[in-house]
Amino acid sequence: MKSVIYHAFSQKEADELDVQHSGVQQAEAFVRAFLRRSMPHMSRQAREDQLQRKAVVLEYFTRRKRKEKKRKSRGLSARQRRELRLFDIKPEQQRYSLFLPLHELWKQYIRDLCNGLKPDTQPQMIQAKLLKADLHGAIISVTKSKCPSYVGVTGILLQETKHVFKIVTQEDRLKVIPKLNCVFTVEIDGFVSYIYGSKFQLRSSERSAKKFKAKGTIDL
Repeated sequence: MKSVIYHAFSQKEADELDVQHSGVQQAEAFVRAFLRRSMPHMSRQAREDQLQRKAVVLEYFTRRKRKEKKRKSRGLSARQRRELRLFDIKPEQQRYSLFLPLHELWKQYIRDLCNGLKPDTQPQMIQAKLLKADLHGAIISVTKSKCPSYVGVTGILLQETKHVFKIVTQEDRLKVIPKLNCVFTVEIDGFVSYIYGSKFQLRSSERSAKKFKAKGTIDL
């Protein structure tokens, strides 16, 4: 058997339900009549309320994708770097002439940093700049030390750590000089600056934010 979806009104029902209007009125009358037949238990006011309801257009909602936390790759620890000997300078690379171009680059870097080294430039200004500058490539000398064997050692600075300077001498020998209890000199274009190693025990990256005292007695 086929189910009946639409049932036409008889003339009597049409007259009773007032569906003889044309156009919009006819359509409204038809809808009211249809609701009255379909929902006889509802009052007229309730059916009117149903007709007055407006469709609500919901905004399109997208689910936010959860951001997966990216795990930061941890670098090698200091112990691992030492075990891998990453910063060791190979014997065939311990040649003074090999690092002379680095020294020339360093001198140009300091000249630019000090806006040109002129005879009337204040030594205090150069000293302040050098204390915060990168010294890799500078020629440094040990002028004072509690260990006499260090005094007089001169060479190009290859590596600087928190506690030591690693320099290569003109005799192509790598020297590791502790900063503690040593006084160093750095010379450029006739200007000589002194570095008191005991007050200089910082990494080169940390010195740029360090405030060095200009006064006060400094002992070895």
